[in-house]
Amino acid sequence: MTKHPQPKSSVAIWLSIALHLSLFLLWASYEGSFFSKTKDKNPDIIEVRLEAPIDKKNSDLNASQHSDKQPASMDAPSAPTAEEWSFASKYTLKNSKGYRHSFGQQVRSMMGTAIEGPDQGQVRFRIEIAPNGSVTKIETLWKTSDKAEQLARKAITSMPPLPPTPTGKPLIFERTISFTPFATNDVPIYRDDCLPDTPAFINPFAWDGKSQQEIKKSKPTEQLSPEALAECLKQLPQDSIEGVTAHDQRQLDQWGSSKLKQAK
Repeated sequence: MTKHPQPKSSVAIWLSIALHLSLFLLWASYEGSFFSKTKDKNPDIIEVRLEAPIDKKNSDLNASQHSDKQPASMDAPSAPTAEEWSFASKYTLKNSKGYRHSFGQQVRSMMGTAIEGPDQGQVRFRIEIAPNGSVTKIETLWKTSDKAEQLARKAITSMPPLPPTPTGKPLIFERTISFTPFATNDVPIYRDDCLPDTPAFINPFAWDGKSQQEIKKSKPTEQLSPEALAECLKQLPQDSIEGVTAHDQRQLDQWGSSKLKQAK
């Protein structure tokens, strides 16, 4: 009896079945080991890893260093000298600029030491001084510190007699008094006081809705005659280094930009 050879197709089928069976057994063993490792854990519980506790000694040291830090302070400036008041009582330009500065310096000198803290701040007054030098009106425009206002008012009402105003007329002006350890009563500069004031801006198209419409023109800048300019220049004192430095710093603070880097 003759044996017939097994077809090749049946061999391929058995090899495929064996391969799939082995893959199934590998998958089953992997899943079984995975679930056996995690079945004892509650999936709703989130594990949190706690950091090491902060060293209590180091924290106490930092706290003590903070408590030992002394607040910044600034002594009151000296009151204007007799020479400075003599100049101020004769300087008529820019609404008696020297007199207004000496007044502010006199007030601040009587307010005492400014200490960093809740009492520091600023106060702005509208002041009116009679021709004989007596203060006739004090009006608070705004303030950032009740203490600063209190000390400034006390200083104004108890200051020594002031010289007569330079023009012989009442002097009305606004003045900000800084009672902080980070601000000083800067010395003004006088070099530009003979230049005419820039006219106030007027909107040429403003209209009240009733009157006849017209385009308003700004007033031209008034120019001094050569004789008046020469007379004006005689009043100008020599600016101090401190005044020029303070003026330049104010301009830098006002117009400078932190985004601009200094060229190397």
